[in-house]
Amino acid sequence: MTVHFIGAGPGAADLLTVRAVNLLRESPVCLYAGTYLDPDVLAHCAPEAELIDTQGLDLDQITAHLVAAHAAGKDVARLCSGDPSLYSAVTEQTRRLDAHGVPWDITPGVPAYAAAAAVLGAELTVPEVAQSVILTRTQARSTAMPPGEALANFAATGATLALHLAITRIRPLAEELSADYGPDCPVAVVYRASQPEQLVLRGTLTDIADQVESAGLRQAAIILVGRAMTTGIDCAQSHLYDPARVRPPIS
Repeated sequence: MTVHFIGAGPGAADLLTVRAVNLLRESPVCLYAGTYLDPDVLAHCAPEAELIDTQGLDLDQITAHLVAAHAAGKDVARLCSGDPSLYSAVTEQTRRLDAHGVPWDITPGVPAYAAAAAVLGAELTVPEVAQSVILTRTQARSTAMPPGEALANFAATGATLALHLAITRIRPLAEELSADYGPDCPVAVVYRASQPEQLVLRGTLTDIADQVESAGLRQAAIILVGRAMTTGIDCAQSHLYDPARVRPPIS
């Protein structure tokens, strides 16, 4: 039996992949993070499936459920918010499963930053404005950031910055980022992208903290910073679609 780590996407039940939906239907056990998940996602599970909310469990308790299901001959759907490649604790969990001899696989999902960009109708890599996207977080009550991954180092590049797990520190972050991006740099905050509670805030590094604090946001929000976030931005034409580019003849 296998533990399937499944990207649940940003939360909307219709933004899961076909593979994810099929695995949910076929798995007798489903562990999910209730904090970030729209309950409608669980409607993809079989009616008789055992549903376990992990928001109150530590890693040992989660592992115990996964190992017990495997011992009982049951496949497990382990839902991760967004995509498992980002901030999902997949490394810690799969290492423990390996120690118990439990097989596992991973099904990708729509990452939160991509869902946020879609809600905004924004491209994060605009020609001659920003051609890189930096996905990162900040340290508060969490594990330490690796040496060299200071926010100032990333900000110095001018790339589009996608900040996860950082909404409670929006004021000091905005002040720090202003040094490189400028206080007038556009910022967008998307709370629970694609879910019924979705909220979009747009502003600059000068005023975004006031908006976030006024809305009372404390979790489940993506912060996007950079000149690519300018509303109605005018940009250079991509070389790929430039009429002057030499193209091979159409056969």
